[in-house]
Amino acid sequence: MTYAIVYDSRTGNTEELARAVADALPEEGRLAYGRVGEVDPAVLAEAERVYAGFWTNRGDCTDEMAEVLASLDNKEVFLFGTAGFGADATYFAGVGARVLVHLPSTAHVIGVFMCQGRMPMSVRERYEQQAEANPAQAARMAQLIENFDEALTHPNDDDLARLRAEVEATL
Repeated sequence: MTYAIVYDSRTGNTEELARAVADALPEEGRLAYGRVGEVDPAVLAEAERVYAGFWTNRGDCTDEMAEVLASLDNKEVFLFGTAGFGADATYFAGVGARVLVHLPSTAHVIGVFMCQGRMPMSVRERYEQQAEANPAQAARMAQLIENFDEALTHPNDDDLARLRAEVEATL
């Protein structure tokens, strides 16, 4: 089997997942490993399988990753991603469903993995400012701050172990 690993990472969370994917796979057959824009589209076209990683941008992947996904005709595809919000299977499933739409109908999805990921501190500061400026939103902002604080510990060793196990199960 030939394969490529391509990922889109803004804060390093998805890059961490991509390293775990690479660790779970044999070196033999690897045609490429790198960020969106660094991996040659011709190499992706040559690979039988593509492991594609993304960070969640407004409930979906980025436009750059969507473009990569749209090019994966007749490929086996394993999606992996991070989301600042979550730790909730329903939310993760919704993100996964929105990302899957970018794949051509000829692609064969062999796995989808999502976990929570750290967000920039500016996000927490925005929540704090919103709570202060709008007291009616304080309770909701407190929930978002709690989620933010939980996300600081992800991806963690358990997340990475679960991802490696799911990747190994595709071999």
